[in-house]
This record gives sequence, structure tokens and C-alpha cells, in this order.
Amino acid sequence: MQVRQTFSSLYRVRTVVIFFAGLLLVASALAAQQLPPADSSTAPPQLNLPPLEITVADVPDDHGGQLRITWTDPGYENLPGFEGFQVTRHEVRSDSISVIGTAPFGARELTDDNAVGETEFVYRVAAIVNGVAYPSAESPPAWPTVQWFNWSKISVVVIGLIVCGAVIFFIETAKRGKKLFLRRIAGLEAIDEAVGRATEMGRPVLFVAGTQDMDDVQTLAGLTILGRVARTIAQYDSQINMPCRASLVMTAGREIIKEAYSTAGRPDAYSDDMVHYTTDEQFGYVAAVNGIMVRQKPATCFYLGAFFAESLILAETGNSIEAIQIAGTAMPAQLPFFVAACDYTLIGEELFAASAYLSEEPKQLGSLKGQDVGKAIALAAIFVGVVAATIGQAWDIGFMKSLEELLHRMFSIS
Repeated sequence: MQVRQTFSSLYRVRTVVIFFAGLLLVASALAAQQLPPADSSTAPPQLNLPPLEITVADVPDDHGGQLRITWTDPGYENLPGFEGFQVTRHEVRSDSISVIGTAPFGARELTDDNAVGETEFVYRVAAIVNGVAYPSAESPPAWPTVQWFNWSKISVVVIGLIVCGAVIFFIETAKRGKKLFLRRIAGLEAIDEAVGRATEMGRPVLFVAGTQDMDDVQTLAGLTILGRVARTIAQYDSQINMPCRASLVMTAGREIIKEAYSTAGRPDAYSDDMVHYTTDEQFGYVAAVNGIMVRQKPATCFYLGAFFAESLILAETGNSIEAIQIAGTAMPAQLPFFVAACDYTLIGEELFAASAYLSEEPKQLGSLKGQDVGKAIALAAIFVGVVAATIGQAWDIGFMKSLEELLHRMFSIS
């Protein structure tokens, strides 16, 4: 009995040993299937193609933070499974390696826009085929440099010097007392006629200097014209009504009109009630101005400054009372309403040119004439460019195409 128990215990032990040995054999077989053969290597498969040739150069006319990487392709793009060229950067003074980007099919260059100035970098370009990278040799060390001048934009400097020279020339000419010809601005030339009509009819003149405060340049331009209008009103012994939306505009308007009456020799005829505050709420102000129009029926209305949605409301109300209306603004969206409903409209920069036109101050006159030179250059370039593009495309004339490209490079801002 005792011998039988001993053999039974040995049998159980042998069974357990055989079971664990089987598990070890199965695990070894699975591991052997997942591991590469003993003679395999991690190197990519050979494709019998020469390596990529890479060059790195600084990008000209930049701020000093760009390098351009170019390479030649010995034939990787023709292989099945080609995925693109991957560009990596290695900073010489550190071990950091970063991927700049992957160029698509057909690309032979890539720009590194994040190269830090005065730092040496080396680059590699790897062709990715079926997920395997075939890298080039490292490029020689390169670093970006700062260019003080963008020589591709030298035409901008030349045009700027021409315009600045013209401004200085015309200012000095005006200072010597020579009369400078200025283009006609119909709305300003009609001021005397409009004020004279109000005087004949015995009705006041309404002046609105926009709806913005003194920090808006259009308001300043409108107040400049107010000085000329007020002098004419004082000479003709007419009346002016100037409702204001901002208190600073009200104060400035009072001073301008008071000075105009003093210059005309009639200081006693001035009253602070000519300029009054209404409200700073947009459409509340418009309602107040419309009420003045309907009740007092001014013979002439001036709208000079910055306007928004209220432009059409004011102009249509003034048109309904058959007033002469002179408007001016630099708000492009509001100009069509003024053009449609007013007798005269100062369009855009004409509003700002009015101060030079009316004051005849040498610096302002010279600046205006110098700007006209710049506009003449721009108009001439546009005309020549349109003609060159039309003829070059229609009759395939190489000279005209070259002229078009030259003008595009000269005046392009990109």
C-alpha cells in the first residue's frame, strides 16, 4: 500500500512537470515566430539607387530666420509605394533633431521658417518608400543671416523718393508765393452759392460734422470746412445751426464759428446757441436733426464727417425739404446714399484735401500736390499694365508679357 502511494505521488509530479514543459515549448515557438531571423538586420532594404543630394542655402531678402533646403531625386518617386520626402533638422550645438516637414510628390525644395539666427544647422532628406526611410547624407552646416535691404522691393524705395521729393518741391514752391494749381472740387466751390441761397431765402444753414468724436480724422476734416462755411455765413449775415452729438465737437464748433465771426468783423453777431448738444445716442441724434430740418426748413445742409446708417435718413430728409445738400465722408458704404440724395459729394480723400484747398497753407498745398504725383504714377502703371496684359495675351507678344511681369514685381506687396 505504501509503495503504491509513493508511485501515485511520483506520477502526479511527473504530470505537472510535463504540463509546464509543454507550456514553455509553446511560448518559445510563439516568440520565435515574432522575432526576426538571427541573420536579419534593421537596415532598410537595398533599392540600388544613389543617395539623395542635398543643398542648404539662406533665403535672400528675409528677416534672417529662413533656410531653403533643395535636393535631387535619383528615382525614388518612380518606385511603387513612394510616400514623399521627409526633411529633418539637427542643431550642431545640441542633440535635438526635429522634423521640418514632408514634401509632396514632385517637390524638390522646402523652406525652414523657424531657423534661429546665428545658429548652425545640418539637414537630411529621406525618401519614404513603403514606410521605410532612405536618408541622404548630412548637409554641410548652414545658418540664416539677416538682410538689411530687400532688394526685390527697390522699386518701392524709388517711388517713395519720387513722391517725397515732389512733396518737398511743391512745399518750397508754395512758400515762395507761387500759385499752385489744384484740381477743382465742385462741392467746395459751391459753398458760396449754397450760403448765398440761404441768405436770399432768409432760412438758416444746417451743419452736421459727422457722428463721431474729435478722435476721428473725418470729424477734424469736417470742422476745417466749417471754418470756411462760418466765415461765408458771417459775411452774408446769414444764420447757422449746428447740432452736435459729442460735447468736444460742440466746444470746437463754437470756437471755430466765434473766430469766423471775429475775422469777418461781426463778433457781436455770434451766439453760443448756434452750436448746441443734443444726445450721444445714434438714432436719437438723427431724430433730433431730422426734427430741426422739418421745423426750420434750412435752405442748405452740410454733412461732412463720419457717417453710418444715418446717412440715408439725413440725406432723404434734406432732399424732402428741397435744401441744397453738400456731403462728404470717407466711409465707402455710405457714399452711394450721399451721391444719390445730395447735390454735391466729397468722395473719400476729397474730404481731407479740403483743408489744403480752403486754407492755401503751403505745407498742406505741397503735400496735396505731392500726393497727386504718386497718384499719377499709380494711374500710369495701371494703364500700361492693362494694355501690356491685354496685348500680350491676345497676340502672344513676349515683350508685352515681360512688361506686365515687371510691373507686377514692382508694385506687388507680397
